Amino acid sequence: MHELGVRDSRDDRPELQIGYVGGGSQGWAHTLINDLAQTTDLSGSVALYDVDIGAAERNAALANGVMDREDVDGTWTFTAHEEMEAALADADFVICSIQDPPAETFKHDLDIPQEYGIYQTVGDTVGPGGTMRALRAVPQYRAIADTVRSVCPDAWVINYTNPMTVCTRALYAEYPSINAIGLCHEVFPFQELFADIAQRYGGVDREISRSEIDLTVKGINHCTWIDEASWQGHDLFGHLDAELTERSPLPANEPGSLAGESYWVNNFQIAFDLYDRFGVLGAAGDRHLAEFVPWYLDIDEPSAIERWGIRLTPSSARVGDEDGPDKLAAFLDDPAAFELTDSGEEVVDIMRALCGLEPIKTHLNHPNVGQISNLPDDVVVETNALITGSGVTPLCAGSLPSTVRSIVETHVTNQETLITAGFDGDLDLAFQAFLNDPLVTIRRADAQELFSRLVEVEREYLSAYDCSSARVLQE
Repeated sequence: MHELGVRDSRDDRPELQIGYVGGGSQGWAHTLINDLAQTTDLSGSVALYDVDIGAAERNAALANGVMDREDVDGTWTFTAHEEMEAALADADFVICSIQDPPAETFKHDLDIPQEYGIYQTVGDTVGPGGTMRALRAVPQYRAIADTVRSVCPDAWVINYTNPMTVCTRALYAEYPSINAIGLCHEVFPFQELFADIAQRYGGVDREISRSEIDLTVKGINHCTWIDEASWQGHDLFGHLDAELTERSPLPANEPGSLAGESYWVNNFQIAFDLYDRFGVLGAAGDRHLAEFVPWYLDIDEPSAIERWGIRLTPSSARVGDEDGPDKLAAFLDDPAAFELTDSGEEVVDIMRALCGLEPIKTHLNHPNVGQISNLPDDVVVETNALITGSGVTPLCAGSLPSTVRSIVETHVTNQETLITAGFDGDLDLAFQAFLNDPLVTIRRADAQELFSRLVEVEREYLSAYDCSSARVLQE
């Protein structure tokens, strides 16, 4: 039987093998380097795989330089690999954080729909952008799952890539016995929000950390909902009416009022508006929540969304980071320039829990085994779960209110349809999901033209699909 973290002969720490798919990134890969550098009760090796082997090699050099610093307690060795099989061989954990194909696909996903009056605040989960990203991701995640089945069948796979639900579901669809979860940090700000509410309405005279806040989370990734919140047994959800009054009227801004603000700004206005309408609090950033219903993005020009305290993310913000290579070069020249921080992420805590060191309760994405009673079994849902050395146990979240369930179920159906389309290479079936997306409010003929244009401009990344026989591309 496979045992996580065979003991290192040097000490009593579990010695782990981690395979990283997308290990050339400067986002999550650098977060992992940061967190492992500060981990003292685990040690081991990290094998970085990326289609850009040079990027993986640079990250390996950076990580090893950081680990050699006198002020770093972590004991980890990083290597870069040209083949995924070599990177994942005998891994205890597999981390997936990929941006492949190149980021310029984001430009098409965002800009072309705008020509048809369809605006997207993110474009990576639902809407036209989420649909295209799903079509590209399903074959990639089938390949990852197949590799895991071949070279590390008992590994725990931790996915960070969007569209989270589709990617995680594809892993299980390809390899039903896989151990996989999806992690997203969108709920963390809501724990911080309720910590603030506990202090302001509960008269607590000390700072409360997010880890002290207990939330009941339910839904699908980026369309999650909270219907219970407490601190040390004290109800916090009951304070939301007073908080809503404080934040009213909604929306609270004027079009164009956020010029100069970060594209990622979030003021919880949509989350609270959803609470006002449905009695449960939307539990993802407003930029994501806005894309799951048609009314917030029914706008004539980009600045109109700023009424809700958020901005559209332009394609220019998605196509590369000009400072990234320069920053990485500085780190390679001087590893001390890589500043260690508290990332706030939980991947190391989850690995520690699965190694039997310390259990953790957190929210994650996992197939539905009844934790949400009125959504179909096996579809990937986001709820709380308990993680221990025995594995991952999703915790009962109850049912979604019927009106909220109808919102969620539309996207569940579309995502399941995209999984089937990805496995069958069927673009006509994919178009059915595209046409059924709430953001696609244009005439059917225009929707078909838009879908066809997106497929054609990204055709080199859709080789797993039968483009030559697809009716949607011919009519």
